[in-house]
Amino acid sequence: MLRRLCRLCRLLHVVAVGVLASGARATPTDVAFQPHTIAELELGLIALPNAPISIANQGGATPFGRIGRGDATLQTGIHVIYRGGVDWAVGAGALFSPLPTSNSDYRNALGLQRTHARSYLFIGAEVRHFLYHSPLFEVWMGFSVGGVLVADRFSTNGTPVPAILGTRDVTVSTEGFGFGIQVGTTYALSDTWVLGLALRANRWFLPNAPGDPTRDPACSSIGDCPTLSGPVEAFELGVTLGYRMPL
Repeated sequence: MLRRLCRLCRLLHVVAVGVLASGARATPTDVAFQPHTIAELELGLIALPNAPISIANQGGATPFGRIGRGDATLQTGIHVIYRGGVDWAVGAGALFSPLPTSNSDYRNALGLQRTHARSYLFIGAEVRHFLYHSPLFEVWMGFSVGGVLVADRFSTNGTPVPAILGTRDVTVSTEGFGFGIQVGTTYALSDTWVLGLALRANRWFLPNAPGDPTRDPACSSIGDCPTLSGPVEAFELGVTLGYRMPL
């Protein structure tokens, strides 16, 4: 009996050592925290609740259908974050909408029927503050600030535009700046891979357009003008996959 108990104790000891070894993973909450950089890829949605692509086409176009009464579309992005402490991180990122909503019933300022699509690009810096820590799960909040580029793309269907008036396809760009607040969570899949979820609320500030294609230098020669101006609200929801690189 004593020998059996000894064998059982040895077996439990081996199992306990294995469990502790498998659970001893380097996480941001370890006592000996090591600064590191995280490269994140993001896939999600962006919605502009007060800026539809057209009156007849509200809610945008996403894999999940229309969202709200404004414009909504797929969004991709990349972030490079430096985690210098347990509670804080700074970095930069870029977010882009590769599949903009399209409207084939658009008429420009001169009455020409065109196909219209609008995409968005944001490039800026961000700061994150981590509110909750556990070996696998974290919650953070922060803010971002940077530049915004809105690209309105117009194309003529049917009869080509005379060469003297311009090209068949025209892109009108509007540059501005924006800032926003953000919250997110992360889950450590392993020592190096991190899965996350981020929600952002942004406010963009774009130039006010005169509305007259003969006076607005941003308009094309055939009356294609920017479709967004002034303050614009934008909301983003994204899933991130990050790779942690110790320094």
